[in-house]
Amino acid sequence: MIEAKDLEAQAEFVTRIPLPPERLDALSREILDLKRKINAVILAHNYQVPEIQDVADFVGDSLGLSQQAARTKADVIVFCGVHFMAETAKILNPGKVVILPDAAAGCSLEESCPDPKLKALQDTNSNFYTITYINCSAEVKALSDVICTSGNAVKIVNAAPKDRDILFVPDENLGAWVMEQTGRKMTLWKGSCYAHLEFTYASIMRVRQEYPVAPIVAHPECTKAVRMLADEICSTEKMVEFCKRTPAQAIIIATESGMIHRLRKECPDKRFIPAPADKCRCNECQFMKMNTLEKLYECMAALSPRVELSPSIIERARLPIQRMLDISAVK
Repeated sequence: MIEAKDLEAQAEFVTRIPLPPERLDALSREILDLKRKINAVILAHNYQVPEIQDVADFVGDSLGLSQQAARTKADVIVFCGVHFMAETAKILNPGKVVILPDAAAGCSLEESCPDPKLKALQDTNSNFYTITYINCSAEVKALSDVICTSGNAVKIVNAAPKDRDILFVPDENLGAWVMEQTGRKMTLWKGSCYAHLEFTYASIMRVRQEYPVAPIVAHPECTKAVRMLADEICSTEKMVEFCKRTPAQAIIIATESGMIHRLRKECPDKRFIPAPADKCRCNECQFMKMNTLEKLYECMAALSPRVELSPSIIERARLPIQRMLDISAVK
């Protein structure tokens, strides 16, 4: 298991060699042909590399992709994201084949919250109501009362029983922002997204000085120091909505760099400026970028690596995920 503390060190050594345009086009066509043959749906997170986003059936955030996974009629779900996302698709579709390009694509948030440690904390307070960010393992989901995403966390917390003590895991920055929005006191797990921590007050101030009229849109996984400088704080899906409606022609985006590709496609008439990190390009999630077009083709051809979970974990983890989907569907 990869330790969260090792992620930044790894990030400095991960490199990708771009495919020549002719090979990129040919491989994309082969993937689309193979998708039809095996009756697959390709789901891609907003942080995936552009060439994967371009062949996907759906590109979105964790909530949107969970909703797509819940309703798909495909026999095979190809999840281009990190491992916990593919696990969520398997939990919602236990009878389907769920594959992902690289099984080693993990998450610092997931690593920060092992299920035995969560269970030990839960045992200290029988009144805990555990709201868990979707960036976690299937085993942690199985210990939760309800799952949330950055896009629906405020709604999920507002729907929580008023007589329960909320335990919010594993992202303390998202949890702190949700407390500000809802006024609900919560116990926060000490976890964070290593990529979003690379945005700092100093780095955001520098880009604001360079582009003084451009609004800053930040993900709630950013620190409070960064959130205080932002004009809008929202999930990646809501970033798309904000960028479409704002009259601004240049917008600073403080989240993982893969988001820029989708924004440029959705709003081709606007300029998107990636917020800088202080030290390096560590705001690029190296786990998300472990997936490549070549690996996507190979996993579809071999129907491997597959996500497999025990029936008991699937049964227990499905309940809080379904609760999230039900609450999210209420207008």
